[in-house]
Order: sequence, then structure tokens, then C-alpha cells
Amino acid sequence: MNLRFETPDPLEFFAALVESDHDFPLLEAAICVGQIQEPDLDVQGVLSQVDEWQQRLGQRVAGDAAPMARLMHLHQYFYKELGFGGNVNDYYAPDNSFVHRLLQTRRGIPISLAVLWLELAQGMGLDASGVSFPGHFLVKVSLPVGMAVIDPMTGQSFSREDLLEMVQPYRVAEEGDDFEVPLGLYLQSAPRRDIVVRMLRNLKEIYKNQGAGAQWLAVQERLVVLLPQDWAEYRDRGLAHALLGHHEQALADLECYSVYAHDAVDAPAIEAHMETLRLQLKPAR
Repeated sequence: MNLRFETPDPLEFFAALVESDHDFPLLEAAICVGQIQEPDLDVQGVLSQVDEWQQRLGQRVAGDAAPMARLMHLHQYFYKELGFGGNVNDYYAPDNSFVHRLLQTRRGIPISLAVLWLELAQGMGLDASGVSFPGHFLVKVSLPVGMAVIDPMTGQSFSREDLLEMVQPYRVAEEGDDFEVPLGLYLQSAPRRDIVVRMLRNLKEIYKNQGAGAQWLAVQERLVVLLPQDWAEYRDRGLAHALLGHHEQALADLECYSVYAHDAVDAPAIEAHMETLRLQLKPAR
């Protein structure tokens, strides 16, 4: 008897991986985002490389080492020896968002660097998490002396004054409103699912601006999987389909958005777009 096992395609594998928030595999899901660029990417190979670094790092730290000592070892290894840092010369290159490319070039953007840094930090027993700070993704670590908030691009720790200055443009709720959102609300731990969503939305903006329809669509497929009730992602998937000339799929997604977000500000524009698609789908006489 011949047994045949079919390997799931990248999107199916990603969907299975992120189905539950319980033990959400942040690093593996982030690596799988790279299959947008390389469908045959060896995800396990990338995980193995990170595991190897984790083991080397662990061998340097005594079992009873204090959290601050562990953090210092991590920064020496991550930023000095491995040479990771921000790609300030080509910040908006899609490669900066792909973990497998980050391992090769050692250059990325805050969120991709944070995903790798968090994997190593948590493997060392540090109480570390990501922070969806506006404009610049951060990481934080709980230490006996308090919480350290760190820039994953450089390893620099921010003071409270630094953070207040960085967040000030975002704190006023509305013009003329004296209420300011407390700093602590901006420093809450980001759920792992939300981190992958933010990575994908960064890529979305890049591909939309480039007019790269196929890549934009691949991003949207994953965003819909991650956020099945975020109707704006269906809208954007429909727009990506339309850019590629997939009129039926585009219309289906835009109709879904129209039903569930009928009172949205852009509803009239989407209705006009749908009417154009219907005309294009109407058989010629």
C-alpha cells in the first residue's frame, strides 16, 4: 500500500500555526511570514539556527545568575558578537521584516529584531515581552529594580522622560481635550498575535506603495487568517484582488466588507468600486 502525505501550502501551514492564542508560537509564525517572499523557505532550518544561538548563550550564564546579569550577557551576544542592529540605510525594504533575512544580514527594523531578541531573552529566563509603542516597537524586561524599556534596534534603555517625549504626539485624545492617555497604557505587553499582525501591516504598506499586488495579496491572506472578524482586512484583500484583475474574488471581499461595515466612512467609495467590478463581470452581449 502506498501512503501519500501532502505537505500543506504555506498559507495552510500558517493558518494551522496561529489558530489558537494558547502557546502562540511567535518566532515560528514570524519566520513563516518570510514565505511571502520565499514559499519554499526552510522554517525548521531557521528555528534550528536560533536554537543553536540560544544554547551557546545559555552556556555562558550561570544557573543562579541575576536577571540584570542575564540581560547584560544577552546584549553583549546579540548586539556585539552577532552584530544585530537596525537597517537605518534602507529602513523600508521588505527584507527587514523577514526573520530569515534578518539572520543573514543582521539588519532589520524594531519589530523583527524584537521577535528574535524576545526568543533569546525568554529562553534565558528573563521576564520579557514586546511593547506596541506608537511609531517604534519596543521590548521590556522586569528586573528586581523595576522595568527596563529597551529599543530592540540598539539595546538602549529609555528613561521615563525619554518615553514621555517619544509618546507626547500621540497622548492627546482630541484637539482641545486636556485628557492625556497615561504612559503606562502605551507600555502594556503586546499579545503575540498582535505582534505578527503589526509585522504584516508594515509589509502591507510597503507593498501597497510599491503596487506589488501579488505580495500585498499574500500579506492580506495572512491578516484575514489572523483577524477573521476585522472587516477592513477583507476590504484590503478585495482591493489587492482587484489590482491583480481577480474581479470575482475582489467583489466577494468588498461585499463582505460592505455588509459588516456598512456605516464606515469609506462605504460610498467601496460601493462605487463594487459597481465597477459588477460591470466588468457582466457578460458581453
